[in-house]
Amino acid sequence: MSDHTPPVPDLWATIDTLSEWLDTHRPVEGREGVLLRILKLSEEVGEVSEAVIGATGQNPRKGVTHTWDDVQAELCDVVITALVALRTLTPEAREVFTRHLERVTRRSTARPAQGDVPRPAL
Repeated sequence: MSDHTPPVPDLWATIDTLSEWLDTHRPVEGREGVLLRILKLSEEVGEVSEAVIGATGQNPRKGVTHTWDDVQAELCDVVITALVALRTLTPEAREVFTRHLERVTRRSTARPAQGDVPRPAL
């Protein structure tokens, strides 16, 4: 690692900081505010789609309007928004996420891929 590499922030400490900052600037309180924070995820996913369409030039009227770096940044926004939404729902977001990731990993790696499943002899 070079001397110019910035330190890596602690993911969950950063999510806590962002969540707290958003809480102090939340225009809508209570259940509705929580639901709106979760819905923000849909907006971010839409921005990923827009960036992919722009990076591939799929809109002939607009042409290429984004780069793959833009797509990467938008995907990061989705991850951050999802983790902040999870943290909004529970102060144990780290533990909830870790347990879920472990379940998904076990489930995904314990079975052969669908294409690798042996077919029964006829």
